[in-house]
Amino acid sequence: MSTIPRSGERLRRDSLGLSQIIASTLANIAPAMSFFFGFGLIASGAGVGAPLTILVAMVVILFLTNTLAQFSKYRPSAGSFVTFIGMSFGPWAGAAASIFVVVGYCIAASSVVVISGGWAAQTLQTFVGINIPWQAISIIATAIVGLLVSRGISLSTTWAAIFFYFELVLLLIGAVIMLVVNWHSVSAAPFMISSVTGGWKGIGLGFPLAIYLFIGWENSAMLAEETTDPRRNVPRALITGTLSIGILYMFLAFATETAFHNDAKALTASSLPYVDAFKASAAGLLIVAYLAGVTSIFSSLIGLTNAQARILFSSAREGLLPQFFGKIHPQHRTPHVAMWTYIVVALLIVLVFGTVDKIDPVTLFGDTGTLGTIPVIVTYLLTNLALPVYMLRYHREDFNVFTHLIVPVVGTVAMAFPLWGLVEPGQPFPFNLYPKLSLALLALSVVYGLILAKSKPDLVQRIGSYVADEEY
Repeated sequence: MSTIPRSGERLRRDSLGLSQIIASTLANIAPAMSFFFGFGLIASGAGVGAPLTILVAMVVILFLTNTLAQFSKYRPSAGSFVTFIGMSFGPWAGAAASIFVVVGYCIAASSVVVISGGWAAQTLQTFVGINIPWQAISIIATAIVGLLVSRGISLSTTWAAIFFYFELVLLLIGAVIMLVVNWHSVSAAPFMISSVTGGWKGIGLGFPLAIYLFIGWENSAMLAEETTDPRRNVPRALITGTLSIGILYMFLAFATETAFHNDAKALTASSLPYVDAFKASAAGLLIVAYLAGVTSIFSSLIGLTNAQARILFSSAREGLLPQFFGKIHPQHRTPHVAMWTYIVVALLIVLVFGTVDKIDPVTLFGDTGTLGTIPVIVTYLLTNLALPVYMLRYHREDFNVFTHLIVPVVGTVAMAFPLWGLVEPGQPFPFNLYPKLSLALLALSVVYGLILAKSKPDLVQRIGSYVADEEY
């Protein structure tokens, strides 16, 4: 494959080990935040059998991890999806993907920004009696995260890991307390297909939300340039992170349902089942659940800013987006311009809709999370389809029908279900607008890609030219 001279700067290599990128991935997923707000809706579809919905979602995500793992073995890159799509389908597709997925990620990130203020404000009001506007807390959280991630990948990842493991311990303490207090209700019912309301249809109803619980599983692929032995460690982190978070979710679901005495009606009536179950089991320790939520959200902000902003940086460095975003801090070797741009734009989305339109944090969390997830899931699908094309174009001698064709195709078909759940007609306002907005964004992205590819003939050589572990 031909290459061209690379004038862009490199990120600091060998800054992260396997344990660090796994921790960053789990922090990005934010199990407390995701489970608190998502499990009740999953249970409303599947009833007591909701953990099986999570199990199915984990299996589907594992199909996707195969795709990123295979790409990362051959061409580990901070550009991740953009690099893989561009090298497979051409420079116009890579340029289009750079716009499409960065905007999607940024909108999805705003859901974490808004809930950082909303949840922290509620925690302070509930346990300290202090009333601070959630917008102010979101601004403070954004500023702290921006300063932290711009000062070094190792430093910020360490803090993300600290917050995540603190969150994990609190979640497990809460789950164990629920099981001990409600030991008489412990049964295998949550894992029996007969407990699923409506059978496979019930699983399908909650499946899109169960997939959303795993968003962020791809974090480690974007940290490839700073990871030691990325061709080996990135695939391991992708698989380990997905399995770990899936098992954790199923355990939390089991404990929560046990605290509800496996009562599907009571479970689905709760908007925050884990929190309500903890309160019923040990009201005096309820602050444990709230603190888990606070640390979860903060660690997620660090993890997603570190990883997802690197796609913006990498796309700029390779000429797909303005070079301004491809700058690296001279001392800390971080893509500070891309990071600050990413997190500040997410904050502005929150402030505009949360303050001007006066949308409350929980509602805005759902709105931005849903809208941002649509482009991300479409990008997942395109990357799956890109794998067999890439292998046949560049590594035909290694092509394996099962690994490089059947698994990606099955994963694509499976991911079409949660995508349909997000875009199907007949949804209430404003959710009925999101498919149209996403389609408009996709059209604009494609037009941008076609124009850019025509104006820059060398773009085909620039995409994927920065390989994580190669010397230049």
